[in-house]
Amino acid sequence: MFNFSNAIQFHNKANDVFTIGEILIDMISDDYDTNFTCNKYSRFFGGSPANITMNIKRLGGNPVITSCVGNDGLGDFLINHLKKNNINTELINRVNNSTSMVLVTKSKETPLPIFYRSADYNLEYNSEIDSELKNSKIVHFSCWPISQSKSRKMIEKVIEEARKNNVLIGFDPNYHEMIWEDGHDGIEYIKNIISKVDIIKPSEVDAERIFGPDTPENHVDKFIKCGAKLVIMTLGKDGAIVSNGIETIKFKTLATEIVDTTGAGDAFWGGFYTAITNNYSLKESLNIGFATSAFKLKHVGAIAELPSIEELKKLYNI
Repeated sequence: MFNFSNAIQFHNKANDVFTIGEILIDMISDDYDTNFTCNKYSRFFGGSPANITMNIKRLGGNPVITSCVGNDGLGDFLINHLKKNNINTELINRVNNSTSMVLVTKSKETPLPIFYRSADYNLEYNSEIDSELKNSKIVHFSCWPISQSKSRKMIEKVIEEARKNNVLIGFDPNYHEMIWEDGHDGIEYIKNIISKVDIIKPSEVDAERIFGPDTPENHVDKFIKCGAKLVIMTLGKDGAIVSNGIETIKFKTLATEIVDTTGAGDAFWGGFYTAITNNYSLKESLNIGFATSAFKLKHVGAIAELPSIEELKKLYNI
């Protein structure tokens, strides 16, 4: 299915990507800080699926998102931010729980988060979501919705319906023990779900949390053995390794300046998804994803004012 030289053939559907999961507040320290000693934090729009949606929209794609926020001012802020960026908010539900938040340190390496969750996992499958899913080329989710029983049931239904309706499934295995439901084996669940998705993008940290310490090459092999069809393993300053189970390609980093790593992975997803749904070859799409991530790294916060794909290609000589 995944040939690096070829474009992915999609059915003609209205939505490029349907993202499902967390939309939340990122409170990022004003100073570089690894021990949460900073006294000043700034509010940013956040949540991985929400970030990906924003990135795709800014790159000219057509995304749709479903999530939950609280009936509070922070929920208003997030919804208004989506509206200002011409993103449909009809599938953003309001619930009587506090809008979820992440406190994170500004960092040039993997950022350190503290999670405050309430509203984000109140997701349920319904006819509107079913309709949008069936009219999407790709559906994407992370570990956040599968980490709690209520939203996990929804994602399991999403996977079932996506398989029936030729919808490509992308999964970000961003496992954090702190977000997972007590008494539930999140790592084992992730290992079992890998064979049910099409594209998976672990970082080195993600892979180590799931499989324990090992080399990047061995980690990629472990994802393949679990049934992954395309593994994109990001290695920070060392680039990335990508495998379709038959061929493995190494990519060098395109980043020339690192101001803040928050949202770098989401920028990759946004660029990559926009490219593959616009008939770029898989290898070209990967490079466009890495270029989008490199551009984001030069800005604080999860979202940057992205240029067009053609401008990114010129900027990074790809």
